[in-house]
Amino acid sequence: MGYFATQVSNRPVTERTHLKIEPGIVVSFHYTLRNEEGNELETSRGSDPSIYLHGAKNVIPGLESAMTGRGVGDVFTASVPPEQGYGMRNPERVQRVPVKHLLFKGKLEAGKVVQLNTSEGKRSVTVIKAGRHSADIDANHPLAGQALTFDIEIVDLRPATQEEMAHRHAHGPGGHQH
Repeated sequence: MGYFATQVSNRPVTERTHLKIEPGIVVSFHYTLRNEEGNELETSRGSDPSIYLHGAKNVIPGLESAMTGRGVGDVFTASVPPEQGYGMRNPERVQRVPVKHLLFKGKLEAGKVVQLNTSEGKRSVTVIKAGRHSADIDANHPLAGQALTFDIEIVDLRPATQEEMAHRHAHGPGGHQH
């Protein structure tokens, strides 16, 4: 195992290689995400692996389900329908809002991702059309309504610490830092 695996746990690598992905396991993995057309949208390859706490809803449901039962060294493809990914597009999440409720730098223009101030806090939205006083925005996740394909390689597994279980996310390299 490489540098990253030796950094995430004090347990011997041989002990961790027999683990399987289940709730309470911290998973380190590389991925390449593709859309329905096969276009690469993002990848972790060439940088540090992604890390998450399995069973804590830290990744989309379809990906978490496809990871269950896998082990270190497994390489596989997971096809995730929209309902198990970022959901279906909701036309009600496309609206016209006053520009004063948007946080952005530079010129407001179509395609730009900006922050919308809401009663629940700030949320990312995509500008569809920008006007002087109002903007048409889309609050759907950019990948909503899309079937996604993940090419996965499981790099390392380890039991979560008590603190990680209490916080419901992974800590350390590649995870959340406090």
